[in-house]
This record gives sequence, structure tokens and C-alpha cells, in this order.
Amino acid sequence: MKKLKSFFRGVKKEGKTVRWPSGKTLVNYSVITILMLVFFGLFFELLNLIFTLIGGLF
Repeated sequence: MKKLKSFFRGVKKEGKTVRWPSGKTLVNYSVITILMLVFFGLFFELLNLIFTLIGGLF
């Protein structure tokens, strides 16, 4: 039980030292992340379509 209390005290202490991003920075990073997910999703879907078409020719 003592180790558990010590662990949570350490977590609380560490949480206070973290530099949390501002709201604007958080929104910017979120938009970039979503755009990258969409880009790579479309990219890999296009690759899949190309390989499917090439595979259908043989």
C-alpha cells in the first residue's frame, strides 16, 4: 500500500512539471494530425486500387 501511495505522489509531482500546450497549439496539432491521417488513408487506398488493377491484368 505504501508503494502505491508513493507512486501516485510521484505521478502528481510529475504532472505539475509538464508544460501543457495552449489551446491554439492543441488545435493546430489536432488539425495537422487529422489531415495527415486523411492523406495517408487516401494514399494507401490509391496504392491498393493500383495493385488491384495490376493484379487483375495478370
